[in-house]
Amino acid sequence: MNGIYDQDLPRTAANFTAITPLSFIERSASVYPDLPAVVHGSGESAIRRTWAETYRRCRQLASALSRSGVGKGQTVAVLLPNIPAMVEAHFGVPMTGAVLNTINTRLDAQTVAFILDHGEAGTLIVDSEFAPVARRALELRQSKAPLRVIDVSDPLYDGPRESVGSVEYEAFIADGDPGFTWEPPGDEWDAIALNYTSGTTGNPKGVVYHHRGAALAAISNILEWDMPKHAVYLWMLPMFHCNGWCFPWAVAARAGVNVCLRKVEPRAVFDAMREHGVDHYCGAPIVHSMLVNAPDSLKEGIPAGIKAMVAGAAPPASMIEGMERMGFDLLHVYGLTETYGPATVCPQHAHWKDLDIGERARLNARQGVAYHLEAGACVMDPATMATLPRDGESMGEIMFRGNIVMKGYLKNPKATQEALAGGWFHSGDLAVADPDGYMKIKDRSKDIIISGGENISSIEVEDILYRHPAVLAAAVVAKTDARWGETPCAFIELKEGAQLAAQDVIAHCRQYLAGYKVPRHVVFRELPKTSTGKIQKFELRKQAEAIEAAAQGQ
Repeated sequence: MNGIYDQDLPRTAANFTAITPLSFIERSASVYPDLPAVVHGSGESAIRRTWAETYRRCRQLASALSRSGVGKGQTVAVLLPNIPAMVEAHFGVPMTGAVLNTINTRLDAQTVAFILDHGEAGTLIVDSEFAPVARRALELRQSKAPLRVIDVSDPLYDGPRESVGSVEYEAFIADGDPGFTWEPPGDEWDAIALNYTSGTTGNPKGVVYHHRGAALAAISNILEWDMPKHAVYLWMLPMFHCNGWCFPWAVAARAGVNVCLRKVEPRAVFDAMREHGVDHYCGAPIVHSMLVNAPDSLKEGIPAGIKAMVAGAAPPASMIEGMERMGFDLLHVYGLTETYGPATVCPQHAHWKDLDIGERARLNARQGVAYHLEAGACVMDPATMATLPRDGESMGEIMFRGNIVMKGYLKNPKATQEALAGGWFHSGDLAVADPDGYMKIKDRSKDIIISGGENISSIEVEDILYRHPAVLAAAVVAKTDARWGETPCAFIELKEGAQLAAQDVIAHCRQYLAGYKVPRHVVFRELPKTSTGKIQKFELRKQAEAIEAAAQGQ
């Protein structure tokens, strides 16, 4: 039976509209038309555009795409680095009702071809640097459906310029209407973006985002970071990764500045920070470590108080100390492609500053608590779906529910049903919850090492390895063992100029770990990483098995 609050109180266009991040750029262009929105390059030759100019260009892109036949529910794929065209794509494409598919620029042609076919892209926008991969991907496509290709010729690219398509980006949008009237989505559940998982086993899965989730993830980023108006954000995190953790939309909501960066190198990063007054950036642990370990001469004169966001792995004590020496404020977040990037955060408390670095590192290494606009994130028993006690010992799976969870996997109902079973998204990450409610990952379910019947957390061993001052990066995987079933195998990347022997590593671990947890085998090498800096453990597992096979004379 309807109550009094359901009578004669209709939902109308006057009191309800779909939530979408597209409204963020419209407002910034209206309220702050002359403030900077995009900077690309340095000095007099830099590309600089205001919010009014950027909004016009986004509408031109939308208009040109619409005139070419792009519309609601269609897919526009892009192979672009962090350049102005990539910022514009995050608004111009969904303004047509289409779905933006940002493709990882480090993928091989075969995988790109699969993504183009699986996502049914009708348009591909590609930067000159990735033209060879795009050309080969087009040859490998199984689909016979037509695919329009638009070439982007970035003036800051200094390599060979190869054309794949029939039209260049600037010429294409020049025919668009800068006053194009776009419509918000009819339903905030409409898809806005398509992102593919890393695909470590088999083909990658297509993760579908909706307008509501994109907007609320962006606002949550702002809230967790206390991101001010007109923040100057340096694009070190690839915008193809979870749509840059939804920061293209967050920066627009704050009328901030997108400082574009084609390639992440220490000199280019510190130069951009000085010249443009950068105050915010995001990155994987390897990116932060790269800055910490850069020569001090490169760091002279960088702005104080830069806020950095790290995800992908817990920041070790050495990174936290290094960031503090540079005057950076580091915030640890956690999430997955399926949660629009970060969906939990580890807020720091004032009294933590009085603790020693080891304890601060332990507290900051936790995955933390749910984002503001995520309905829930907790450690649950995947068998019973019961929330586990906050005792720091009961291990279960981190699960999410709410606005910042994907619609599902494209064309994969079985995987969608499994991932969202029981009304929660199953992350696959095993964790405990401390008494204060902060969650701490112990391992991925597939990364637990079972040695002689004992479970070993690879993350626990990695945390100890990172305590060694010579270690730049570390990863621990299971290696088959005839006696124990599995034993830990450590892969270590050393800091430049550092020297370390396997016995030194083992001795270091014995100081902190039970004997059965200490690596039995140590390999020194550069660790294979994804484009977002995540260590590719599946490659290391192959190498560990090859080591065992060689030892057995197979």
